[in-house]
Amino acid sequence: MMTYFTIWHYLVAAIVTLLFFLVVIIAMQNTNKKLRVSMIFSAFISLLLVGAFLMMALDKYTKKVKISSLKNKRILSLEQIQYSGIVRNVGNYTIGKVELEIKLVNKGHVTGNVKGGNFYNPSGFGEFFATATQKKKNKPQPLLMTFVIAKNLEAGKAKSFKVTLPYPGYFRSTADFTRVFAH
Repeated sequence: MMTYFTIWHYLVAAIVTLLFFLVVIIAMQNTNKKLRVSMIFSAFISLLLVGAFLMMALDKYTKKVKISSLKNKRILSLEQIQYSGIVRNVGNYTIGKVELEIKLVNKGHVTGNVKGGNFYNPSGFGEFFATATQKKKNKPQPLLMTFVIAKNLEAGKAKSFKVTLPYPGYFRSTADFTRVFAH
């Protein structure tokens, strides 16, 4: 999905393109053919990098979102956790896509206490018959998932969202970290 460009994005693209054509015109006046090609190539690469950097900087300042009323609820019967809240566009331009990144971390990694007891140690009847390779499989301690919570969010508008992700049964004391991205 292509993000929505603002007038500022189009202005930067036009200026970078104009600078490139200016460098091409100057390079064509040079009599050395090898020097001409290297001037055009280096101008193309440098202006491409400058343009990409400026586009990312513009995205940061023109596409602003805030999450409010973020709540999580664990659904024990399904071993899932559900996050809900409201995403609001606080900028002046339409946002093409808003993503929510949720990271669940098991107790051992959060506190810095990574003793063997904090990691999942499988036990039970099934473990008795497991092969050596099956016993060596580790359970992931962090769980990272990204969800699209809004599309085409206009300036000043808000939208409620609800996402569900699996909650590993071996997690004991969990810390959650959330980040929001506007594209």
